Amino acid sequence: MNQEKIGKFIAELRKEKKMTQQELADKLNVTDRAVSHWENGRRLPDYSLLKELCDILSISINELFAGEKISNEDYKKKADENLMKALENSSFSLKEKIAYYKKKWKKEHISTFVVAVISWIVLVISLKIKNVDFYLIGTIGGLLALLFYIVLYNRMMIYVENNAYKKIEK
Repeated sequence: MNQEKIGKFIAELRKEKKMTQQELADKLNVTDRAVSHWENGRRLPDYSLLKELCDILSISINELFAGEKISNEDYKKKADENLMKALENSSFSLKEKIAYYKKKWKKEHISTFVVAVISWIVLVISLKIKNVDFYLIGTIGGLLALLFYIVLYNRMMIYVENNAYKKIEK
């Protein structure tokens, strides 16, 4: 969404209706400074005001986001474009959702990490007590650590996929 284009469009429609910024602000219960910020492209109106603003300006929300009047032939295309832009600018991108669910899973499964590390240490110590050669301890310990990592990472990614991606499909 192009804030400047939207702002100019709001100003143009307001002037067509022969309203001042103060009059528009009064109808929306905001300050004239807020209207000025919208019209100068510094901010967008709060989503809770969009329907009422569009009703006052006699436009659709789709036209507001496009920053222009839309003909019937172009309406579906513009709606799709606006929806994609809104999704791109949503509060959580897919990357952020993945990071969030990874962090959440790690917090919920910290005890699994602790048990895995303790098990690995016990195995290495017991092999050393049995006088197993150092290279063999390193090999067994390394393979076990890799196995723990693969299993835990796969469990985490299954959790992430079940949470982050499902929300997109709905």
